[in-house]
Order: sequence, then structure tokens, then C-alpha cells
Amino acid sequence: MVNHEEPARPSHPSSGREAADGSHVTLRSPAELADALPYLLGYHPDDSIVMIALHGDRGRFGGRLRTGIPADPEEWPSLGEQLAETLVAGCTRRGTRPDGVVLYLCRDPAADGTGREVMEALRPLAQALRLACGGLDVPVFEALCVSGGRFWSYCCSDARCCPPEGTPLAIPGTSVMAAAAAYAGVQVVGSLRQLEARFAPPGGGRAEAQRRALDTASAELVPRILSGPGADTVRRETLELADQLVRRLHQAPAAAGPADQDARDDGLVTDAEAAAILTGLQDRATRDDAAAWMEGPRAGAVLRLWRALARRCVPPYTEHAAAPLALAGWVAWSTGGIAEARVALGLALSADPHYLFARLLHQACNEGMDPERLRRCLRRDRPGRAGPAGSPGTSGTSGTAGGPPAEGTAGHTPPAPLPPKPAARRAKGGAPGGPTAPEAVNRPAGKPRSRRHTGRRGLRDRR
Repeated sequence: MVNHEEPARPSHPSSGREAADGSHVTLRSPAELADALPYLLGYHPDDSIVMIALHGDRGRFGGRLRTGIPADPEEWPSLGEQLAETLVAGCTRRGTRPDGVVLYLCRDPAADGTGREVMEALRPLAQALRLACGGLDVPVFEALCVSGGRFWSYCCSDARCCPPEGTPLAIPGTSVMAAAAAYAGVQVVGSLRQLEARFAPPGGGRAEAQRRALDTASAELVPRILSGPGADTVRRETLELADQLVRRLHQAPAAAGPADQDARDDGLVTDAEAAAILTGLQDRATRDDAAAWMEGPRAGAVLRLWRALARRCVPPYTEHAAAPLALAGWVAWSTGGIAEARVALGLALSADPHYLFARLLHQACNEGMDPERLRRCLRRDRPGRAGPAGSPGTSGTSGTAGGPPAEGTAGHTPPAPLPPKPAARRAKGGAPGGPTAPEAVNRPAGKPRSRRHTGRRGLRDRR
């Protein structure tokens, strides 16, 4: 338990490694722990469980894990056991078993509710997580509920420091953690809900028009992809069309903000174009070639294209989103947007939990691997295949490559994916299937997806 009267266990805001300049940030109270959360993740988590490992006598921050809060309280005990095991196993695999955990439960109140009501409703979940961690001899030193601009401690009942009405969060940008994050160039890119919304498909008439376009593209392209000789032609046509759209997005004037930018991008991509590329990306070789569009002056336009395509995966084609979401996650990670990368890769796994390309990227990103190692593999794997014009790799070539080491790219041994836990159940309205990455879970809470298999399994082969 954090001492609420003396300075709390000092913590470093990185994932277990020293800062480049050797500096440290000391968090001295529950208030500072609560304020630090968005800087540790890169965004404000919505409806989330967040667990952060502590190491050593000074409580150095290590691995962190996030997942959605299941709607069914009956699932909380089993989920708590799974999350505790995942966090401890991931830290142990990296060399250091955690000595403790800081726990956060984040949920905004309903329109007619209060943060205190949320705190009380989630108290059994906090207790289940504390018991699960204690069962592994990893104590929870602090457990906080963050709701409605306030926080409460589940570990302290002293009203002098933790009043029943909660404690207001610090004004954004005024804390020592905010100053340290600004100095280090760490940005908070909004809330988890806002990040997820950038990949969410539309509803109404726009969704119906896109569905018809996907039906048409599937009927035309899938037989050609499965025919053998026609697959190379479809691959070339898909990449050429994607290149044209990257040029179009890159040349378009910048919009005022993310929402305006997404709306403008949606207007620059027709339903037929989106459907053709989405269908083509279900072929693994096509997706692998597109994975090398990861850097250079047009990488931003490439990321916008993958976002726009993910937004076109309307029911019953939601599973098609795994490819553009994984590609968006890879480009975001490659260009420094690690928060968006984790969200996009988590959404890809929600669209298809067995999508190996996304699973291995998600694991590598969460384990702190340097993306440059993967970029080097991509640059040399398939020389001679053109990427988007004007987007050469840093090696001076413009070749595309066969995807990150999700499929064993030469020169790198990919991390083995964790097998799914047979005891895990899909949360009703919560995180689907539980965690799959060793030290971070970034899955949104949501409804089970609809599934549509176009052609035989060889079209995408779950990779």
C-alpha cells in the first residue's frame, strides 16, 4: 500500500528502462499516480483496467497492461486471474519478476450518475484484481478509481487524505509528470474512445453503399485471387490503386483537426476504390508488400489511407478490417505514434483474434522492440517492388517488402505469440477473449463481431 502521508514509492515513467539522460520522475502521492496515467499510456483510457508493474525497493515502473472492463461482474474474478498471470509472466519473461502493482480502474459516470457511484460499483472488480495479484505474491500497492474528473483509493480509508467524495484530478499540464513528459516529447493524443473512433465505420446510408461496393468487389476479385495466375494481377492493381490514393491524400490540403481530417479523407476515397483495396489486402502477399510503406515523406498519407479503409469495413465485412488496422498500427509505430499503434493493433485483434500479422506486431510493440529492426528487414526482403512514389526507405531504395517479422522475415526471430487461455471467456460487452500480448492488452470493449468468409481460407490464411 502506498503511504499516503510520506512520499510514495518513487517511480520511473518508462517501461523499466532508464531514461536516456538518467533522469527520474518521482511520484509521491496517489494524486500524482492518478495524474501520471495518461502520460504512461499516451492517451486517457476509457472504460479500462490498467495495471502497471513495480520493480525494486524504489518501485520502478515496468510493464503495463490495459483491457476493457467486462459488463458482466461474474466475469471479473476469472479476468482478474488472467490479467495478473499475463502481467507477471510478461515481466518474468523479460527478466524481472514484478515486486508489486499499481492498479487503475477508469470509467466515466453515466449522464445521471456520479463518479462515486462508479467507484462503488467497481469495488468488487478492484478486490478481484487485488486477490489475483496477491495469489501470485505480487501485492497491489495502490488501486485507484478514476471517474468524472476525480479519483478514489481502494487501499486507503482515511478521509483526511482520501475523502469519500473523491479528490479532483490535477489541471492538465500543471503536474511534475506533465512537465517531464513535455520535456521528453511525450504527447497525450486524446482519449482511447477518440482514438478508436478514428477507425470506426459509419452507419446509415453510407454504410449500405459501402456494403454494396464490397459485395461487388468480392464477387469480381476473389475468384481472380484464388485462381492462381490472376492473384499477381490483382496484387499489382491493388497496390497501384493504393498508390494513387496515397498521392491524392498527400496532395490534399491539411484539415484543422483529426475529425475534420478524417472526414476530408473519407470524401477523397470512393466506395468502389475502398472496396477494391480492402478485398485485395485480404491476400497476404499484397498486404506484405503494402507493409513496407512505413516511412518517408508520405508515410502520414499512408497512415491516413489505412485509417480510411478501416472505416469502410462495415458489417458483414468487419473482419476485413484486420488488414488495414494492422497496417495502420505498423505505420503509426514506425513513425513514432506508439499510442495509436497499440490501439490500432488491438482493434485488429478484435476484428480477427487469430490474425498473426497483428498479434506479433502487437507483442513486439508492447515489449518495447525498436521498430527500426523491422524496417531493416522490410527494406531488404523484397527489393525491386515499388512503394508509393516519393516515399523511399531511409536506405535510399523504394522497394517494398514482405511485412514485419510476423512471418519470419530473414534476419530476425519473431517473438512467439502467446497461446490463448482455454479458461478465458468472452466478456459480454467487455474485452473479447482476454489479453493476448505479454505486457499490454489494448482491446476495446464491444459487441461480438459479425463474421463473413469470402472464398476459401487460403484468401488470407489468418496471417
